[in-house]
Amino acid sequence: MDMGVQGLNMGDTIAPAETLRLAELVEQLGYRSWWTSEHVVLPSPRVDPSPSEPDTPLLDPLVSLGFVAAATTRLELGTGIVILPQRNPVVLAKQVASLDVLSNGRFTLGVGAGYLPQEFAAVGVPFAGRGQRTDEYIDAMRALWHSPEPAFEGKHVSFSGIDAHPRPSNVRIAVGGASDGALRRALTRGNAWIGIGTPEETAANLKRIRRLSAVTERPDELGALAINIVATAPLDASVVRQYEDLGVDQLIVFPAATDMPLDEALAKLIALR
Repeated sequence: MDMGVQGLNMGDTIAPAETLRLAELVEQLGYRSWWTSEHVVLPSPRVDPSPSEPDTPLLDPLVSLGFVAAATTRLELGTGIVILPQRNPVVLAKQVASLDVLSNGRFTLGVGAGYLPQEFAAVGVPFAGRGQRTDEYIDAMRALWHSPEPAFEGKHVSFSGIDAHPRPSNVRIAVGGASDGALRRALTRGNAWIGIGTPEETAANLKRIRRLSAVTERPDELGALAINIVATAPLDASVVRQYEDLGVDQLIVFPAATDMPLDEALAKLIALR
């Protein structure tokens, strides 16, 4: 089982020199991937289920990853996640293709449907229907990336008679979320699923994925669904083994959430594999 890190595009780690230092350290330590979080805005004052205080510094995930791409050569890069229905899919497809080219194919676009109504209101996108919008946007972006003559006709996005280059070489899509809709989206449109939880919660969600997969057609071109889990349980070697025994392909950790100095946390967590 591989390991990745998340959450280093927020809080006290966003300064340019610190980002570069940490990116080089994470790559040297043997982590597989670096994932960035997203919220364009946060409710102020904070209300549930907002994950952070409204004054938490949070870099744009794609801008941050472009910076990290230039400082690394092997580290895989991913958004964990972009709130897809809040983005213009034609513009985002260009940004993703650009990042894929500049990282030499190391980028994974992690997407989710979002859950903060205040954030949707601020960017002028309806909160209702965000699941359907997410599905359409994935399909529209893939048309721009892969179709010889890109065209798409949907409720929320339509285009034809256009083209966009450069084309990406290796963009993978990872779908986040644990609702039935999100799990079906992962099965029908994702190369990977990003879950969040303890080993027990992960086991229950994987059981749901297996149940849904029995009645959901998965396109052959997507291959096997990779399982990425953002760990929420306190980690030691036995807990890491529990995730591995469940068939998790990649365990994603928040090193800044530990009570250790960040460099020490990064070294200790990767040693648990």
